[in-house]
Amino acid sequence: MRIGVLTGGGDCPGLNAVIRAVVRKGVSVYGHEFVGFRDGWRGPLEGDTMPLDIQAVRGILPRGGTILGSSRTNPIKIEGGVDRIKANLAAGGVDALIAIGGEDTLGVARQLYERQVNVVGVPKTIDNDLSGTDYTFGFDTAVNIATEAIDRLHTTAESHHRALICEVMGRHAGWIALHAGMAGGANVILIPEKPFDIDRVCEYVESRFRTRYSPILVVAEGAHPLEGQMALQASELDAFGHVRLGGIGETLAKEIEKRTGKEARTTVLGHIQRGGTPTAYDRVLATRFGLQAIDAVHEGDYGKMVALRGTDIVRVGLDEATSELKTVPVERYAEAEVFFG
Repeated sequence: MRIGVLTGGGDCPGLNAVIRAVVRKGVSVYGHEFVGFRDGWRGPLEGDTMPLDIQAVRGILPRGGTILGSSRTNPIKIEGGVDRIKANLAAGGVDALIAIGGEDTLGVARQLYERQVNVVGVPKTIDNDLSGTDYTFGFDTAVNIATEAIDRLHTTAESHHRALICEVMGRHAGWIALHAGMAGGANVILIPEKPFDIDRVCEYVESRFRTRYSPILVVAEGAHPLEGQMALQASELDAFGHVRLGGIGETLAKEIEKRTGKEARTTVLGHIQRGGTPTAYDRVLATRFGLQAIDAVHEGDYGKMVALRGTDIVRVGLDEATSELKTVPVERYAEAEVFFG
């Protein structure tokens, strides 16, 4: 078989490990041939490919990012986009696709499968918000990077007696903020799932200062206050209709200073969370996903996404995998609230 591989959406530590595993097992065990599509769905949409053999994947296991490139191209929103993809796959002799991505990339994969394209999905997102899998690779790396940043913020906060805010990624799901905040000993964690009360946040800040310690607040980029409490800036939309977020940390800092009289500063981690070397956990999980993905293609089990359930890698339907976001449950957030203030 001739199999195409693409990586879509935001880049993520561990993508190269998936590509390596797919190609290494696909070539050496099954004798398949591979072609890489550049920059997510733009590749098959425009027929932009690169060679993908064992030589191409040597040495990429510890590398962050993706050798294939990525983009947020949405072929469903482009007139005739699906037909162009099908025509380019046929012209290139591509029998099947392995699509590595998050909710948007796999949502396109699901629609292509419904239109007779042979596709298997691999879940990738640092946000850990895909409902079909217990964990996605990239999440562990992002949490470790954020935790290290929080550890460093503690010491400078104490030195200057400031409230320090660490803004992390998480548009609709606060998993990074929750895990990094708990691991880093944050005094307040704000997530998109639960609108925050700015008055209560300021009470936590003042309570922490009264103990002669400086507060650390971890806020997901999608966190927002109760309606009418604070004015937030408007943002533009991307190709999948998502708001380009960022700035809640700075808004929060200004509000804390105004209400408490205490100095507050913000650190926005942004794309630092996505970059660099993946953790050992993410390398292993990504590798296992890649091995199982090529097995699914070889067996003709299309329309599926490989997923982690407990410690096992299983296959779930792309419709199940993309039906809803996996958000932070109320009880998990309640565990973290014990340490607020």
